[in-house]
Amino acid sequence: MNFRASFSELIGTFALIFIGAGAAAIDGELIVVALAHGMVIIGLAYAYGHHSGTHINPAVTFGLLIAGEIKTKTAINYWIMQFAGGILGAAALSFVLGGSTSGLGATQFDTTATNVSQALVLELILTFLLVNTIMNTAVSGKAGNLAGLAIGSTLIFCILMGGPITGASLNPARTLGPALLTGNLDQLWVYIVGPLAGAAIASIFYVNVLKDKS
Repeated sequence: MNFRASFSELIGTFALIFIGAGAAAIDGELIVVALAHGMVIIGLAYAYGHHSGTHINPAVTFGLLIAGEIKTKTAINYWIMQFAGGILGAAALSFVLGGSTSGLGATQFDTTATNVSQALVLELILTFLLVNTIMNTAVSGKAGNLAGLAIGSTLIFCILMGGPITGASLNPARTLGPALLTGNLDQLWVYIVGPLAGAAIASIFYVNVLKDKS
């Protein structure tokens, strides 16, 4: 086990939930929430990218696994650390806020305005866009030191669009932590299936269409 990589994923996912979901719980203003998530990604991409690649998202790890960029053993280790980080981040947020009455920034959709299929497709599309950016910047190496900025910016614009509809999770660990702490797991599967499917499609598209074969 690469302990540096493992703890980078744990701390990174913790920070994403504590800061990102925390902003949603405390302020709730869309631009604030989007910037909180995006800035965490940008900051930690440069802090931990050389250790683990700063996936801090099980869907991203799944996409890289499908693309053949990481090994199965590494992916499993990352998933454990990411989900643990997400739960710990939500637990710390609950402690700081004095409980879960704020909702802890949980990502949910209003079933009276959005049906399950719509939520699923939105999470799929937004995660596709995120993983597509990761593949064509960080993985390809084409963006150099600007990869972290591109990825964080992509998360920001995805949340600006999808936040009012589903919360724009794009990340099973982002949803799991607050869902567990608030005891609301009914919609959790949507935020697992949608992002994983979007990541898979983005990875297959990258490998077969966009990847430089030379």
